[in-house]
Amino acid sequence: MMTRYRIRLDRGACEGIFACLVRDDRFVEADDGLATVAGAKTEGTVALDCDDDRIADARGAAAACPVDAITVEER
Repeated sequence: MMTRYRIRLDRGACEGIFACLVRDDRFVEADDGLATVAGAKTEGTVALDCDDDRIADARGAAAACPVDAITVEER
């Protein structure tokens, strides 16, 4: 089932633990050693609007983040 949702990553809160990377391959390591979302800027808060069936992956990444830098909200 397709779901519209937004992934937000607060890179200011990110500590580069990368628990998100193993749960959702849209998260990648940026050149500065912190997480980002593939294709997104690498400063401040990153937001990605999605319209697919991968919300469980995004929620898994958010739940795994020990510093709560990731949020997922349905739209």
